Amino acid sequence: MNDLLLSELHSEQKALLSSLALIEEHVFGQAPKTQQVLAPLISECQLAIEGIEEPMARAECLINELYVGQLFLDNERVLWPVISHQLTAAIDYKIIAPVLKAAVLQHIANACELEAELVYVPEKVMVRIICDDIYSIIFDPISGESITGQQLDERLDELEVEPGQAYLNAMEPQSIIVEYLSSLKQALINELLFDKALKCVDLLLALRPDDPFERRDRGFLLHQLDCFKVAYDDYQFFVKQCPKDPAAQLLKLQLDQITIAETVLH
Repeated sequence: MNDLLLSELHSEQKALLSSLALIEEHVFGQAPKTQQVLAPLISECQLAIEGIEEPMARAECLINELYVGQLFLDNERVLWPVISHQLTAAIDYKIIAPVLKAAVLQHIANACELEAELVYVPEKVMVRIICDDIYSIIFDPISGESITGQQLDERLDELEVEPGQAYLNAMEPQSIIVEYLSSLKQALINELLFDKALKCVDLLLALRPDDPFERRDRGFLLHQLDCFKVAYDDYQFFVKQCPKDPAAQLLKLQLDQITIAETVLH
């Protein structure tokens, strides 16, 4: 594991998008052209909101420019492809994975002198643009659609937040990084890029040591890469930590059929 990379990811001074770019470079071996692809977008957005003084109107104009003028509008997908997690290709093809897209939107809004942050509304990472001490716009990074106060309260009920409490704390950078890594890992597994997916799992375990589900996924990936001896230990860890999980019960039956001799031979 790259200690320098981990240090950068833990740094509070590191901008979120810069952290995601470092992860992309670590996984794919090539850094995204962040400045090259975002500078024209930022310039056009700044031009679109020029002369608008009222914060709410500026925010609404920016969102319209991004989703209509810059074609950021997209639909929900069950699985987002690997290229949607790679900044340069994602921007070029306008297929941007939700967490990466949220980070890009935050970066552009801040560059346009609007205060933006990411918040977790059950099941989704969303973008919040703060207009003043009272009003803000929370919207879905995929579609650009904002949610009403009532919709927010209904979703917050799932988090057991008291009714009427419309305020959400901004997500911590590491939580966003974990969301991005998890999404990228699933995309890589889906496209059978197991060696790169393993890099994501290793980073996730460095950020969340001994997470049983990440250990399970590392076991799966090591197994696919013909490293069953090491995979066996991860599988065993998952089974012991999550004995009631249906996947663990099935895995235990499979592991019970493997002798120690067979494990050593692998």
